[in-house]
Amino acid sequence: MSEFESPSAEQHPQLIVTEDMRSNLYEIGRWSRFLAVIGFVLTFFMVVGAFGISALLNTDARVAAQLGPLAQLGGTGIMVIYLLIGLLFFYPSLLLFKYSSASAEGVLYGDQESLNLAISRLKSLFKFWGVATIIGIVLYVLSLLSVMFLPGAAA
Repeated sequence: MSEFESPSAEQHPQLIVTEDMRSNLYEIGRWSRFLAVIGFVLTFFMVVGAFGISALLNTDARVAAQLGPLAQLGGTGIMVIYLLIGLLFFYPSLLLFKYSSASAEGVLYGDQESLNLAISRLKSLFKFWGVATIIGIVLYVLSLLSVMFLPGAAA
């Protein structure tokens, strides 16, 4: 066999999906749909809160004074931060929703393409959270280093 020929089925057996596995995948899909809907609701509240806090900060100087150093960002700056946090809720919720839809279709109808798509969405979700975790760790380490080595950073 040359290096360009595809391997035979004897060398790489097909993956067998048992009924227990199908049942577990279906239940995972249902829970992921629930979590996706909760994520969409939280995203909605975050976006509404972003515009609400922006309006409140722009109309009432007493509220802005209570924010301390964050008040320097102003209403628009706080709104942008809230919208970014809302985006951080929305994207993984969207991936979860797409996973749940594709996995349900794949499991219920035995559709291999849908199941492949579902696993691809799940991979994207874990990739997103992996990158977000790395970014969070880096920011945490940088903030610790700035407090330890920059004069006046702790004040």
